[in-house]
Amino acid sequence: MGMTIRVLLADDQALLRGTFRMLFDATDDMETVGEASNGREAVELAAAKHPDVVLMDIRMPEMDGIEATRLISASEELAGVRVLILTTFEDDEHVAEALRAGASGFLGKGARPEELLDAVRTVADGGALLSPSATRSLITRFLAQPDSCPTAVHDRLECLTPRERDVTTLAALGLTNDEIAHRLFVSPLTSKTHINRAMAKLAARDRAQLVVIAYQCGLVSPASKPDHAHGPA
Repeated sequence: MGMTIRVLLADDQALLRGTFRMLFDATDDMETVGEASNGREAVELAAAKHPDVVLMDIRMPEMDGIEATRLISASEELAGVRVLILTTFEDDEHVAEALRAGASGFLGKGARPEELLDAVRTVADGGALLSPSATRSLITRFLAQPDSCPTAVHDRLECLTPRERDVTTLAALGLTNDEIAHRLFVSPLTSKTHINRAMAKLAARDRAQLVVIAYQCGLVSPASKPDHAHGPA
């Protein structure tokens, strides 16, 4: 059996936390390591427990999930902790703020149990929940601000090889490693290697942050659309 994914629950509704705990603890590759009823507790428990994934609600008392995400993402000691935002889709602007703050993705509260479990696994593995079309529209509406590219990040963009720039652009358009590999006529492993190198050069903690950087720094424009036709033109 592989590694057990350690999950921290942050939601102000005790009943919801209890439901999630039962779900995770009944799953072979997961365990719940703590429960927080507000953002401040979430940050404190993340520091104490070092979970792999924090399942974070946005609207909580004392400190909201966005500020908690920002603090967790900014902590060098918590570099390996991923934040998965659980929210309602009408919270578009809040979700965009959470992604800017360092969240690895989001899921709607109406998701099925197996979707939630898959989401936790994806985020724990360094992936990003950013590919559905609904998410793409969210990113293009709220994250595409070319003028907001920090100078340091802009300088690091210059260090990307043409191929790293290609894979970053395709990842930002919602393509998976397999789809990127197919498009560029390389193996999925090579595609993943290029993505990882781009993330390292841009100091992106995960794929979600790589996508945010691509939009904010103008690598991808809101009008861009992935061309799903494979092979050369």
